[in-house]
Amino acid sequence: MVVENILKRNFRKKVLKNGMTLIFEKRDVPVVSVAYAFRNGGVNESAEEKGISHFIEHMLYKGTPKRNAQEIAIEIEKNGGAMNGFTDEEITAYWCKMPSNKIDIALDVLTDMVKNPLFDVVELEKERKVIFEEMKMRRDNPITYVFDEIQRLLYKAPFGEPLIGTEKTMNSISRDKIHKKFKQIYTPNNTILCVVGNADFDMVVNYLEKNFSSENGKVPEYKTELKNESKIEKRKGIDQANLIFAFHTPLAGDKLSYAAKVLSCLMAEGMSSRLFREIREKRNLAYAVKGDANCNKRFGYNLIYIGTMKENVQIVKKLILEEFEKVVGGLKEEELDQIKEQLIGNYKISMEDSQAQMASLMISEIQGKAEDFYDFEKNIFNVKLKDVQNLAKKAIKEHSFLALIPENK
Repeated sequence: MVVENILKRNFRKKVLKNGMTLIFEKRDVPVVSVAYAFRNGGVNESAEEKGISHFIEHMLYKGTPKRNAQEIAIEIEKNGGAMNGFTDEEITAYWCKMPSNKIDIALDVLTDMVKNPLFDVVELEKERKVIFEEMKMRRDNPITYVFDEIQRLLYKAPFGEPLIGTEKTMNSISRDKIHKKFKQIYTPNNTILCVVGNADFDMVVNYLEKNFSSENGKVPEYKTELKNESKIEKRKGIDQANLIFAFHTPLAGDKLSYAAKVLSCLMAEGMSSRLFREIREKRNLAYAVKGDANCNKRFGYNLIYIGTMKENVQIVKKLILEEFEKVVGGLKEEELDQIKEQLIGNYKISMEDSQAQMASLMISEIQGKAEDFYDFEKNIFNVKLKDVQNLAKKAIKEHSFLALIPENK
């Protein structure tokens, strides 16, 4: 545990008087990654406003009284930096990665964006069209579509509705609604600043205290109601069936959520995983066999994605269930230990890049406490064989299944 202990010693966290949280990890490299994250995402939206968090994220790049959209990009990029943002179910974030001697520029530009967006009506209508095109892109890509759609089969509305929104909800979101939501959410008590790299902690604290007031906002919360459904959907113009098998798992903060990570890795993460070997290597039924564990504060599920021929959909589903049965009845401590080593190794590799580390720390803070990220190795080591087997048993009995298959010509 040497690497993560060194990084943890360089970790600092402070909740400022205005309620803002600063997460900081010092690194002796000439690069710094900086991000503002907000405790808000799709899980905080009603069914009628689905997509508004993502819409706001887009609009924050469209200009402030001080900078237009082009000037925002130029000031970061011409100083050697890169920038972007993302909206997820529990977080919205705006980040940039810069040479460490340019951190003042990173802070100035990002702060201007998150404090002073214009929400210009003309730009808003332009961006609405952009998001409609993004919707089409996501729907037209079969893999992206099934990853989006599986959540509808795992959760009731509003959470089950797509993060990007629908044509109906996006058409109903006015500038007034966006501005009201922004004022409600983008307040210091809902804000996290994460800095990873060669920076001065006290300088950052002083900057935040100087540039932010002490306004408070309250993020709305809606229930994430579980369900399990299965669906086979036909589509013209595709040649391959894309299927997802998914099941609910413990939430972040629950020690059993680490058993979900172990089970996901065991089943479908990497070329050595059970389903990759069984479905691709042994039977040649697929090219892509992938798995993921989504363990979050308000929701959690594991999924397995496989692309195969339409005729093989039920065969593949049967093989997935059989492999879970084998885990229930025959998983050994030796294989469990190998999976733990794989996960811990991947965890260590992920910490190499300051941008990836920045994302990991702020997501950990959203889910509970940023400092818990450094306990990953200990928590994985503590996963018990019976916990993995019990979760596999649950997957067999309670799961959702989606297949998007080619429609006969």
